[in-house]
Amino acid sequence: MNRHGERQVAALQSIEDPINAYIVQHIDPEDDYLYRLYRATNIHTIHGRMASGHIQGRLLKMLVTMIRPRNILEVGTFSGYSAICMAEGLTGDGKVYTFEINDEMEDFTRPWIEQSHVSERIVFTIGDANLLAPKLGITFDMAFIDGDKRTYIETYEMAMSVLRRGGYIVADNTLWDGHVVDSAYDHDQQTLGIRAFNDHVMADKRVEKVILPLRDGLSLIRKIAE
Repeated sequence: MNRHGERQVAALQSIEDPINAYIVQHIDPEDDYLYRLYRATNIHTIHGRMASGHIQGRLLKMLVTMIRPRNILEVGTFSGYSAICMAEGLTGDGKVYTFEINDEMEDFTRPWIEQSHVSERIVFTIGDANLLAPKLGITFDMAFIDGDKRTYIETYEMAMSVLRRGGYIVADNTLWDGHVVDSAYDHDQQTLGIRAFNDHVMADKRVEKVILPLRDGLSLIRKIAE
């Protein structure tokens, strides 16, 4: 079996849902660099599943290709997988401005970003995006929110303030492994944060929105008014 075949088998063995396994077999393959990054993330970090992974990574690249943003804001870099995927979809002088609040991730993440083939398209910052991103003075065309679930509303409002009209917000984990509809998690602060966020977006007349049941849920939000 060749290297690509071995990667596919490994991916399929790691995915419990047969539908996801079927999807993996029928989409663009994960390149070697992203495969190694995802593997290293799961070996060397505590919450490796937080990385976007193959299916979501290909979707993010496709969304960037479709939306054709010049500037992308990412809140929650983690290991850099999603930033690299989005940067792959950029053209011209487009850039991903990505923020990670956990400074313990820097030693792992920065080398993976800087050694990637899209490193010149990624600006990686350690710090609180809610405080730092508005200071950039940049109008963004797209934002990917994947940070602290307890402050998703705060992050959303920050992203809306720097997003152009007609721009898109992609919010990750908005079904939170099904916990949003599970009463057993009624006292879990992250679950409560996601529920509050979903309610907030639903009531927001400034946007159009849809939730995709992909992985932990992915919300696509389009800003239509200030």
